Amino acid sequence: MLDGIVFAVCDLGFVARCALEDDDGGEIRLSKIERIIEECKFGIHDLSAVAVDPAIDLPRFNMPLELGLFLGCKRFGANSQRKKKCLILDSDRYRYRNFISDIAGQDLHAHGGQPREAIIEVRDWLAGASGRKLLPGGAEVSVRYERFRADLPAFCARVQRDPADLIFVDLSEMVSIWPKADR
Repeated sequence: MLDGIVFAVCDLGFVARCALEDDDGGEIRLSKIERIIEECKFGIHDLSAVAVDPAIDLPRFNMPLELGLFLGCKRFGANSQRKKKCLILDSDRYRYRNFISDIAGQDLHAHGGQPREAIIEVRDWLAGASGRKLLPGGAEVSVRYERFRADLPAFCARVQRDPADLIFVDLSEMVSIWPKADR
């Protein structure tokens, strides 16, 4: 799911940001997330990964925490922070009620666990939230994502990378240069 969302963001001319963009053991992870949130006008939060981890019998709540930080920054930050906009995604539009019911009243968008649907949701939201004109439609971005995925093994082989081992910065780079690459 993350790959499809990152692809859509980059393909539409925006910059994908994530705590994984900078592997600095000297920076506290929460501080890094706070810094990225402060620097970004837009935020995309996919809650679909919230599920019980059978090894510890508890769910991972990283994304709801990050969403809460984003909403808090929007609510209590300076004027520039109050202009932030976010897209909240989940596999089902009402699933959040089971684990984070306090966000009732927020507009959530469902992707049904399908990258294609997430890409369409991201595209449509970015078109409205950013005000950018003439963005390609979500179906077209989804088709390009499938072409990117098909091209990725050969593209990675040319730069001596394994598609299964791409870290966030590698994926972002590959998406950014893919349209310009000789295919």
